[in-house]
Amino acid sequence: MASSIATDTPPPPAPAPAARRKQSTGRAGDKIFLGLSRGSGIFLLVVMAAIAIFLSIRAGIAISEDQGNFLTTFDWNPAGQPPVFGIAVLLFGTVVSSVIAMAIAVPVAVGIALFISHYAPRKLAAPLAYVVDLLAAVPSIVYGIWGALFLVPYLGGLNDWLDSYLGWTVLFEKTEVGVARSIFTVGILLAIMILPIVTSVSREVFLQVPRMNEEAALALGATRWEVIRLSVLPFGRSGVISASMLGLGRALGETMAVATVLSPSYVLSLHLLNPGGGTFAQNIAAKFDEANQLGRDALIASGLVLFVLTLLVNGGARMIIARRKEYSGANA
Repeated sequence: MASSIATDTPPPPAPAPAARRKQSTGRAGDKIFLGLSRGSGIFLLVVMAAIAIFLSIRAGIAISEDQGNFLTTFDWNPAGQPPVFGIAVLLFGTVVSSVIAMAIAVPVAVGIALFISHYAPRKLAAPLAYVVDLLAAVPSIVYGIWGALFLVPYLGGLNDWLDSYLGWTVLFEKTEVGVARSIFTVGILLAIMILPIVTSVSREVFLQVPRMNEEAALALGATRWEVIRLSVLPFGRSGVISASMLGLGRALGETMAVATVLSPSYVLSLHLLNPGGGTFAQNIAAKFDEANQLGRDALIASGLVLFVLTLLVNGGARMIIARRKEYSGANA
């Protein structure tokens, strides 16, 4: 009896024509979306490869004509006879100013983001978040003008204080008299510029922390700081690193603000308060119009170094996030 019942059970009804059309339309949409996504990724890789090839070809032409060592020469004179140019001063200024900017901006940005997301009342948090987002959209030339007219004149006192109390470190020893148009000033200006970007991204990451994690910590008797230390920061650490790398990318490639504030020179000095120095982007902006063909190729070669430096920094950040599981927030 049971077997006959099982045999006589009718098969499930076939999908209606409308349902079949809906399924086929959904599959077609998935295929279209997959194709567009894959094409966008391939297009991005092609663009990056084209940029790298162009920079490499022009850089190879310039370096073949260089009579100095491109990596260690302090001078920049591609129009000379013979042409001599190098990136030692530019590389030092770019890296040091960016490190100063990151050391100042990232802790302050994380503090502001935590205040907006977890401490400030809602009526105060919304205007603060709006102001931070607005500052992130300010053009760099505006920051540069502000830095030249306000920041440079008022940093003299800070430079004298650093020279008096930290001059023994050599880095903050001021050996030349002049206005504060130095790598240290550039670092402070870059920190102010990247502060809104790091703050905005970090705030959005902190707001994504699961409410259950925070409530569980509070139920166990944790203070608000302990909740932030044990739940919020571990969950948002990868986002903070990504935000920091985004800010670092802007600091490495900033042009007009640095060109407005810095007094360029090709003297490599460990005294960060002395006027002078240079960065890749500032040198390209300052020299491109007056450069001959070899000079432009030399500037493109320095741009290639900046391109590689940026790729290495971002690649290193991705490796840190990938290798440290606790940065993913899964254990928060």
